[in-house]
Amino acid sequence: MPIAANLYYAEQKSDSGRLPLVLIHGAGGTHLHWPSAVRRLPGQPVYALDLPGHGKSGGLGQQTIKGYAEGVLEWMQALQISRAVIAGHSMGGAITLYLALHHAERLAGLGLISTGARLRVLPQILENAASELTFPRAVDEIIRGSYSAAAEDQLKELARKRMMEIRPTVLHSDFLACNSFDVMEEIGKIEIPSLVLTGTEDQMTPPRYAQHLFNQLGNARLVLVPEAGHMVILEQPERVASELLNFLTRLN
Repeated sequence: MPIAANLYYAEQKSDSGRLPLVLIHGAGGTHLHWPSAVRRLPGQPVYALDLPGHGKSGGLGQQTIKGYAEGVLEWMQALQISRAVIAGHSMGGAITLYLALHHAERLAGLGLISTGARLRVLPQILENAASELTFPRAVDEIIRGSYSAAAEDQLKELARKRMMEIRPTVLHSDFLACNSFDVMEEIGKIEIPSLVLTGTEDQMTPPRYAQHLFNQLGNARLVLVPEAGHMVILEQPERVASELLNFLTRLN
């Protein structure tokens, strides 16, 4: 299986000459949080990572967004990817924003999905994720807050099963990283073309988070997807894929 800089990744190759799209999942996720419709955009080279300690990747979960961002940079260097479009969901969006602020020369575009310039975590989720005994409670609360009323039970059950497979220490580290992330005063410096996308029923990072990003970023497009929650990428995969492909086409 493909591994670089100790990170597993799924890859779709393409000879289109387009800059690659790198997909970064959110807290407690893996590359499979990106549905096949997104991982297999026509004519587009795409990489979907498992962050350290997640999925098939080695290493430990990081407690800072900076720590995860440095891991992504090391992975890009290992594959000799000098510049890419990076799209992140939730915590992955925070990683993307960090890279845009500190390594702008490596990014040709940003996909900011269900994320914000500040990501506070509910105290009860932080507390429950810290112990193996209460870990299932944290997962249950996350699932309740991550999907719209229209989401199918089967989708939510699969999501819960996948999240229960992650080590509690890794999920807790993810939430510590999210909770300490705050670039509210800095994002106005970012001028990289950006797609800001969120579900209208997102309870974890409500649409006002996306609106703030759109208002502050120098070159952004805002897309609100109806009848979708925080996991808009799984609830409305075709819509997300279409918006990303349109964004990439304009960049290229």
